[in-house]
Amino acid sequence: MTDRPQSGEIFGVPYNFERPSMKRLLSSYWQPGESMLVEKPFGVGYTLNLANWRSWVVLGVAGALLWHQQSDEDAEGDTDAEDGSDDDGPVEVMVE
Repeated sequence: MTDRPQSGEIFGVPYNFERPSMKRLLSSYWQPGESMLVEKPFGVGYTLNLANWRSWVVLGVAGALLWHQQSDEDAEGDTDAEDGSDDDGPVEVMVE
């Protein structure tokens, strides 16, 4: 059997399946002077470069959207409790 390469590119998307070291893990997420997206230390694709300010904007927007979604779900749950309706129980359907 031939040895397959542990890292490279497929259709322009990088992959790396070499066993990651702690130094490589930490250095891959903090690369000053590089773009917002950098190659993942293990696996397929790209990850955020936390040394780039644009990455922090993306994380902030994602966090705000998650917070907004969870607060909407909590508000919807409160209105159901006030109505006294139980939407989680079985529903009986009669067909004539």
